[in-house]
Amino acid sequence: MNEMIAGRNPVREALRAGRPINKVVMAKGAGTGPLAEIVKLAKQNNIPLQMVERSHLDKMNPGVPHQGVIAYAAAKQYVELEELLEIARAKGQDPFIIMLDEINDPHNLGAIMRTADAAGAHGVIIPQRRSVALTSTVAKASAGAVEYVPVARVTNLDQTIRQLKDEGLWVVGADMDGSEIYWDAKLTGPLLLVIGGEGKGLGRLIKERCDMLVRLPMAGRVGSLNASVAAALLVYEVVRQRR
Repeated sequence: MNEMIAGRNPVREALRAGRPINKVVMAKGAGTGPLAEIVKLAKQNNIPLQMVERSHLDKMNPGVPHQGVIAYAAAKQYVELEELLEIARAKGQDPFIIMLDEINDPHNLGAIMRTADAAGAHGVIIPQRRSVALTSTVAKASAGAVEYVPVARVTNLDQTIRQLKDEGLWVVGADMDGSEIYWDAKLTGPLLLVIGGEGKGLGRLIKERCDMLVRLPMAGRVGSLNASVAAALLVYEVVRQRR
């Protein structure tokens, strides 16, 4: 799957057609004239726009004329946050949504989506910035789950958590300093499960916004588990408690 779209007309038409785009990369100083519409369309659709040196664009797609702009297409269309809640309502179930705080490894995101599909979660939320998007590598790592797990890509995780709290969801974050071991925590009812990024865990503001922080017991010398492994354990504890 070729994720890269190069050139003014191809990028502009992809944006006009509503094709899911992860990011637009443009040469510095090129956002006027013929490329002004691309800038406008990217902003209208809340698509990240990155300005780089023209030489950087030359290296990104050698031998292909980019005319100052390249776009990265998503492997699948993103959904709106409200759609995740609607999916749960349509099934007559309490919402169960997984939020990922800056997961940067595409294999981790793919593995988490595979777990989400197997466990029957209603969707995944990722941030627009400082996080891997729905790339072809993620799609491959998900073993097909990308086709079945809805993903909402939001601009602000803190704001999204507050919105979901207003919808009645209980927010549980995974943290090594959590007050409860995960199997002792109450994980039933409408739930948002928040998993932190590789190495750094949950951000300070996100921790503060959680209703509860839970931890996985670690008896060995390694300080933490891989993000997708931790997510799988927590997700299936939710499944167990909901039986």
